[in-house]
Amino acid sequence: MANIPAFKLNDGNEIPSFGFGVFQIPADGTTYKAVSDALKLGYRHIDTAAAYFNEQEVGKAINDSGIPRDQIWVTSKMWLQDYAYEDAKKAIDTSLNKLGLDYMDLYLLHQPYGKVDEAWRALEEAQKAGKIRSIGVSNMSPKLWKKWAPSFNVTPAVNQVEFNPYFQQQELRDVLADSHVALEAWAPLGEGNQDLFNEPVLKSLAEKYGKDVGQIILRYEHQLGVIVFPKSVHEARIKSNAEIFDFELTSDEMDALRKLDKGKGMHDPDAPGVADTLLNAFDIHAND
Repeated sequence: MANIPAFKLNDGNEIPSFGFGVFQIPADGTTYKAVSDALKLGYRHIDTAAAYFNEQEVGKAINDSGIPRDQIWVTSKMWLQDYAYEDAKKAIDTSLNKLGLDYMDLYLLHQPYGKVDEAWRALEEAQKAGKIRSIGVSNMSPKLWKKWAPSFNVTPAVNQVEFNPYFQQQELRDVLADSHVALEAWAPLGEGNQDLFNEPVLKSLAEKYGKDVGQIILRYEHQLGVIVFPKSVHEARIKSNAEIFDFELTSDEMDALRKLDKGKGMHDPDAPGVADTLLNAFDIHAND
């Protein structure tokens, strides 16, 4: 795999701009194998979460890889059930224990509802204590960002949100740019949306560069400065997803892909009822 460029965060840390996500990969050995494969193929950035229930297998794959710890960027996320201050402190230690690591490179508040201010204070303290290198948020719309971020002592280093050519988050990117907050994409390939994959402009670029449509999409996002981590359990796909560093889209091609933006995604963090639904989604500690 080509050397993956790093992006500099607003706290001075450098994050690999391309990584591997494990959302919805089961913890029955599948996560362990997928992460092991990704690391063997040259990935050095793994994104998990307490609510994915696979932190343990991620940590085992990292610890078994033989790769020096400081060469792998590890992200996890706190579930909103744990946002009360004392619970949040415990949740950070639980993630570290499950991962089998002394520190996490990035830890995010997974959803922007409930006792966000208390949870964020716990993250700030854990960062000072060296348990987390960078701290950030996830699923914050412009409205939610403006509600919470101004009261934080430490500005989040990243905001991880839905992002793909159909939903390019222009308003949010403008808001985040002021504080140099990096945007990370979940669903960078639109969760395999067939309409997106059949867009003529993407198909013709794939033909021109001898790439597949997924690689064109990921290259576009990379050139926009968005951090991406597509997920797959298939070794060939894990390999091909990362083969986006040997070509560059022209500024005209970038402009053409900007026009695919529909301005809305599958998930609306501001929709009524979303907070309640997520707060009651499941019990993260059911198996503890």
